[in-house]
This record gives sequence, C-alpha cells and structure tokens, in this order.
Amino acid sequence: MRTHHDGSAGEWRASSYSDGSGGNCLQVRDDLTGEAVPVRDSKDPGRGTLTVPAPEWTAFVTAVKTGVLNGS
Repeated sequence: MRTHHDGSAGEWRASSYSDGSGGNCLQVRDDLTGEAVPVRDSKDPGRGTLTVPAPEWTAFVTAVKTGVLNGS
C-alpha cells in the first residue's frame, strides 16, 4: 500500500457501513479501472488517499461481507 495526494476528483462513495453521522467513514473510488483502488477518510479528504492493490481490496471487502472481520 502507498499513500499519495492525488485522486480527489471523481466519484467517491461512502462505505455502506457508514452511519452518516460524520464519524468513522471511509470513502472509496471503485469506479476506476486498473490495478489499484484509492481510499480516503471522509472527515479529511484533502489529506490524501491510500492506494490499495485491487486484489487486496477485493479480499478485504469479501472478508468484511462474510463476517471474517467482525470488529471483535
């Protein structure tokens, strides 16, 4: 993973696990084609993005959806 300050333009979407209260919310650009998925903190979007390799992002999302990462 690497951090960079690009990717502010475009369609960011909030995590479906976000409650909309402005707390711990993650935004993602999964509408891009390529080998990486940019992720950012919705509270501080100007701070930059974390770029995650697409296969690792897919594995993370699958783990969350299947309960492997249940927050305990």
